[in-house]
Amino acid sequence: MRRPLKRWNVKADEKKKSAEPKIPVGKKVQREIIAWFWVGLAFLLINGTMGQARVIPSGSMENTLLIGDHLIMSRIGYDAGVPFTNWHVPLWRNPKRQQVIIFKPPFAPDTPDYVKRVIGLPGDTIDIHDGAVWVNGKKLVEKYTNGASEPYELRTPYKVPADCYFVMGDNRGNSYDSRFWGCVPRKDIIGTPVMIYMSLDSPPGAWDSGKIQERFFAYANAILHPRIVRWNRIFRTF
Repeated sequence: MRRPLKRWNVKADEKKKSAEPKIPVGKKVQREIIAWFWVGLAFLLINGTMGQARVIPSGSMENTLLIGDHLIMSRIGYDAGVPFTNWHVPLWRNPKRQQVIIFKPPFAPDTPDYVKRVIGLPGDTIDIHDGAVWVNGKKLVEKYTNGASEPYELRTPYKVPADCYFVMGDNRGNSYDSRFWGCVPRKDIIGTPVMIYMSLDSPPGAWDSGKIQERFFAYANAILHPRIVRWNRIFRTF
């Protein structure tokens, strides 16, 4: 036997709705502003003290890092600053030898950040000859390099000053590094890469600073032609 359908008490329902407090428009706007304020504050906190994204625009770190590699950088313990400004302060962690770091170039702090590998620590003596790097009289074992190491403009032996780090790119014949402009002060080191989250085999110019249109086309091309995505590099860690 079919049960009769329930009939809603329309008047009681309308009375219930009318009893609900109405929030003024101004109060709603205020709540929205406060909510977005906390979202923005969380973004600034994460971006300024925990992590940021970077993209590799040049081949100075090949084959460890390729042009078009997209990195997640950790700032935890290394640096804290205000996003989109040059204001930042160094923290308690110091990089180790042969660690890849991200830093503001001391000769041009307003330019995009550099990515290199730490070779010499404060107080180390660096020498470069016979296609290799020597630290404190011992040959440095480097399985990651691309090409022979040459001193170029560096006068050797070179003693790394206090609170400073000697860095080089893994692509030794195509890297503008400490051999040309000296060491990196600790205060200029902002973090270290932790993972590659995307890698695109696109024209190198797409990743230069200010190339917004070229970068947009590179991403669009990756959607249309997934083969340019280097899938085997995604989620690589350091």
